[in-house]
Amino acid sequence: MPLSLDSYLGVQTQALNVGSKRMEVLADNLANVDTPNYKARDIDFKAALAQAGSADAPLALTTTSAGHVGGTSANGDADTTGALKYRTPLAPSLDGNTVDAQLEQAAFADNTVRYQATLTFLSARLKNLMTAITGQ
Repeated sequence: MPLSLDSYLGVQTQALNVGSKRMEVLADNLANVDTPNYKARDIDFKAALAQAGSADAPLALTTTSAGHVGGTSANGDADTTGALKYRTPLAPSLDGNTVDAQLEQAAFADNTVRYQATLTFLSARLKNLMTAITGQ
C-alpha cells in the first residue's frame, strides 16, 4: 500500500501556508501603522484552514500572470480570499487608520508561536518517517 505524504502530514502543511499568509498580512498592518486611511486586515485562520482543507482536488497550478490558464496568482491570495477580513478597530484614529500597533504585535507574536509549533510538529513527523525509511 503506497504512502501518501499529504495524508501522512495531515492538515499541518496547510496550516503552515495559512500561518505564513497571516504573518504577511499582520506585517503589512504593522508597516502601515502611520498610513492615513489604512484599514487593518487579518485572516480568519479557522475559515482559511477549512477552505484550504476542503479542496480535495489536486494542487492548483501557480502562475505569474493573471492571463495564464488554470492557476492562482503568484501572490497566493486565492488561498485566503474568503478568510481575509478587515479588523474592527477598538479606538479608530482621526486620520482613518484602524491599525493598533500593540494589538498587531500581540497577534504577530501569537501567530509566530503557532507557526513554530506547526514547524516542530512537521519536523517530528518527517524525522519519524526518515527513521522508518532508514530502519534505525
